Amino acid sequence: MLITHIDIYSFSIPMHPFTIATGTMHYAQNIFIRVQTDEGFYGVGECSAFPMIVGESQSTCYVMARDFAALWKGKDPLEIDARMQELHLFTAGNSTIKSAFDMALYDIAAKAAGMPLFQFLGGKNQKKLETDLTIGIGSPADMADKAIEFVKNGVRIIKIKLGRSPEEDIERVRLIREAAGKEIILRIDANQGWDRPGAEKALVAMGDLNIQFCEQPMRTFNDHLLPGLKKISPVPVMADESVYNHHDAERLIRTDSCSYVNIKLAKTGGILEAISVNRVCEKAGIPCMMGGMLESRVALTAFAHFATAFGNVLFYDMDTCLLGHKEDPVTGGVRYNGYFVELPDSIGIGADVNEDYLSSLDQIRV
Repeated sequence: MLITHIDIYSFSIPMHPFTIATGTMHYAQNIFIRVQTDEGFYGVGECSAFPMIVGESQSTCYVMARDFAALWKGKDPLEIDARMQELHLFTAGNSTIKSAFDMALYDIAAKAAGMPLFQFLGGKNQKKLETDLTIGIGSPADMADKAIEFVKNGVRIIKIKLGRSPEEDIERVRLIREAAGKEIILRIDANQGWDRPGAEKALVAMGDLNIQFCEQPMRTFNDHLLPGLKKISPVPVMADESVYNHHDAERLIRTDSCSYVNIKLAKTGGILEAISVNRVCEKAGIPCMMGGMLESRVALTAFAHFATAFGNVLFYDMDTCLLGHKEDPVTGGVRYNGYFVELPDSIGIGADVNEDYLSSLDQIRV
């Protein structure tokens, strides 16, 4: 099997504004690709650029995608390790756009094998994937009102974006706990927003609020301070931006810096490296969460396959398409049954994008 050409689309999805500690997003800055083969079928891939976290924009992803496509023309898409190594040798970093190319290879491989992707990855059975639903940063009162709305709509797991003022963040979480009640699972995510004293102040103060975990309390340059914070924090620490690859996971595990790790394909560069991250974590007894940026249901479906395939993935932050996307041009793919994410019954990833919608996008064929 050989790659004949690759179609690249600038896949922007307008959103209601969504705010985290590092900034506000007004649209999902995504790239969609189709890797075409000489055997009559193609693989799909998607990534969502989050410049304030990964340092990539939609524009940089689009340019790099053209270079990646040129590297792969005429080569075997089933040689996934070799194809991804070519991208790594060509450019350091750029994990977000690499993840779209990796995803397309796995889609082709699973289709060639006649399997749903989760089975191709070694999974045996479907499992229930209950996602949280995220509250973006706002005033404490507004966030508490949003929590009430969530609970009325059947949400059982709420993720709270924090990372501004520790004092105000403490108030946010206290009001949300009061509003949501004792039975609702609360998770918090500081997105690197606190310094070391602020992280300690916030987490110690939230010790009586029954918080499941806190994602990424500090900047990655403070990773050396995570072991001390983990020891005194009554809230378990989950590493997110601190873990891009399995080397990062090994480093944080070796220093006893976290209790959990958040896997995102936009950080790992795709499924291939995500498998290695999960393997390292599983060996060390560190459960993982499957997370994402602002992807459509194309990439979300790939996330669901990954989460289904690996038993060490215990937490699911897969609300990306519920965070204010104003359009859903995806065909097939996962569906939300309440707040459970359900996989399609088809081979490969099982998702694509409507042709009419694609025809309206900026695009290039390489």
